[in-house]
Order: sequence, then structure tokens, then C-alpha cells
Amino acid sequence: MSQKIVLVDDDRNIVTSVRILLESEGFSVSAFHDGEEGLVGILKENPDLCVLDVKMPRMDGLELVTKLREVSQVPVIFLTSKDDEVDQILGFRLGADDYITKPFSQRLLIERIRTVLRRYSPRTAAEKQPTGKEQIIQRGSLELDDDRHLCSWKSQPINLTVTEYLLIKSLAISPGHVRSRDQLITAAYGESIYVDDRTIDTHIKRIRRKFKQADQNFDCIETLYGVGYRYKE
Repeated sequence: MSQKIVLVDDDRNIVTSVRILLESEGFSVSAFHDGEEGLVGILKENPDLCVLDVKMPRMDGLELVTKLREVSQVPVIFLTSKDDEVDQILGFRLGADDYITKPFSQRLLIERIRTVLRRYSPRTAAEKQPTGKEQIIQRGSLELDDDRHLCSWKSQPINLTVTEYLLIKSLAISPGHVRSRDQLITAAYGESIYVDDRTIDTHIKRIRRKFKQADQNFDCIETLYGVGYRYKE
């Protein structure tokens, strides 16, 4: 069964060319041309991944993903303008998994999509084919269901994106050990994808905020300035 991708961009030329590309790679594609239409379409289609432009009429991509994250953790790749660093940072803060700057090569887009889908596949596979043998990582009040990429703190569910889950897992599996930003980038994105160090800082801030919403006293992720991060033993 082909994986389903929703593409939302007001540039019809980009939509047409990307849709042809994705369908030629075996994906099922639904396309929309503004944010409001795209949000309705995503919730209806329940895709495996979304590719969203940032600047769109009626509802921009940042507002779209904000509303989407209230009900879904579906992976999101943003398309941003080349010099719009602010959009990229905001996108990660709001829960995007990756971004690509325009203009982009088709090969790069396909590589990024497949990389994000590979990171997401353990959760979807476990949901579709439960085995009854759950792989649970327990660190004090933190519990990670590694089959489903589910996280809880003091029995309260913490809704994390795939990238956020992989980051907290990388820290929690070796409590007390420092993880450099490069190590965290590899854990979350793999070795083939380049992202800026500040991207990890943005993700960590978002993770902390989510845990603090469940427990104001959460302080298990320590920053070692100039070095990286570690999970308290």
C-alpha cells in the first residue's frame, strides 16, 4: 500500500511538478492550494506526511501546523524561502520535522521525505501490527514506548513529534552522559541530513516546554553550554 502525502502550496507550478515527482516515486498525493483548504484536507486524508509551504493565503503554513499539532503529530516538512531563517526557527518551535529552502532539487526533496518517513515508521508499524511485546524505556517518571514512539511523564501522555521523541530517547537511554549537538542531530536526523546546531536547541526548548506543561518542576534535561545536553540520572 502506497504511503500518502499531502502537499499544500499556493504555487500551482510547484504543486504540479512535485505531485508528478512524488507519484512517479510511488507515493499517493493529495494537493491543496491554501492553508485553510489544506488543514481540512489533512484531517480528512490522514496522510503519512505533509509538505507545507510557509507563505500561503487565508492561513499560512505556521498557523496551519499550529492548529494541526492540536490534534495530530503527523510528520511535517516545511518549504521556506531561502533567506527566511525566522520562518525556519518558528517552524521547528511549532513542531515541524524538517524544512527545505526554495528553490530545491527534486532529489533532495525525495531524500528528505524518505528520511522523515523512515524515522516515523516504527510508530506506524507498531500501531498497525501490535505484537503484545512492548519495548518500554523507563527512567524514573519518564516512560518511552519505543515501538509506538509514545512518551509519558508521571503517567501523563506527552505529545511529541517524531524528531522530539528521538531526541528525548537519545538523552534518556544514557542518563548522566553528555550528548553533543552533533550526536543529537545524528540520532534525530541520521547522518545524511545536515541541520544547524540551533535546530537542536529549538527542539530541546520545545521538549522542555511540553514536559513543563505536565509538570512545572520538570528539570531533567540539562544544558552544558558549549558542549551539549544530558539527561539527569
